[in-house]
Amino acid sequence: MSTKAADAIAAQRRYYTETAVRYDSMHAHEGDGDEWNLQLVDALLGVVNAKSILDVGAGTGRGMRHFRSSAPDRFVCGVEPVAALIDQGLARHFDSAVHFIQASGDALPFADDSFDAVCSFAILHHVPRPAVVVGEMLRVARKAVLILDSNRFGQGRWPMRAAKLFLYKSRLWPIVNFAKTRGKGYLFTEGDGIAYSYSAYDSFDQIAKWADRLMVIPSEPGKADSWLHPLLTARGVLVGAFKDPAK
Repeated sequence: MSTKAADAIAAQRRYYTETAVRYDSMHAHEGDGDEWNLQLVDALLGVVNAKSILDVGAGTGRGMRHFRSSAPDRFVCGVEPVAALIDQGLARHFDSAVHFIQASGDALPFADDSFDAVCSFAILHHVPRPAVVVGEMLRVARKAVLILDSNRFGQGRWPMRAAKLFLYKSRLWPIVNFAKTRGKGYLFTEGDGIAYSYSAYDSFDQIAKWADRLMVIPSEPGKADSWLHPLLTARGVLVGAFKDPAK
């Protein structure tokens, strides 16, 4: 890992440490704070009969709490690198039946095929190497991987959305993004900390090699007014990847 990437990770973790007390209210309607998305993920977990679930980048564990309460016989585990967020989660949400581990998504401390399902909610646009985290998620999953995250191609005005897709497919987007971020590769905002230009579609090919079945669902309300939906119409998407149990 480059020094620049390591410095960005350290800065992001400091940001979450400093905002840990306000984390739930700051992110109340995104990722695992959106009840509709949690219900959808829960339904998909039921389809594959997931008895063990890992939440990568669990924050204060809102998703973990939901998955545990909806099916008390599930084994629910979360990994989170920021100790202050874990402390908030343990203080607010949990009993001894939920397992919280301080660890990073790019080096999950589990053996291959350890969990029926592995999830992440709005964390991949905060990491410099999302492919590494996705690779770890695929490694430890047996039945399903569910990723809910941003989609750069569905953000901005229509001409810009199409332009971003063209630049990405032409392999020119990294150059444009380098200039846009003045060489940092990321932007910083008070409401979200360090964020990289990421779309869940960036991980599509990587996930497709693992999955027998793959689906992409918009993660927020919106009309499907184009056959390009949700690629160019949804600001965020849920990617569901599933292994065929018959194989």
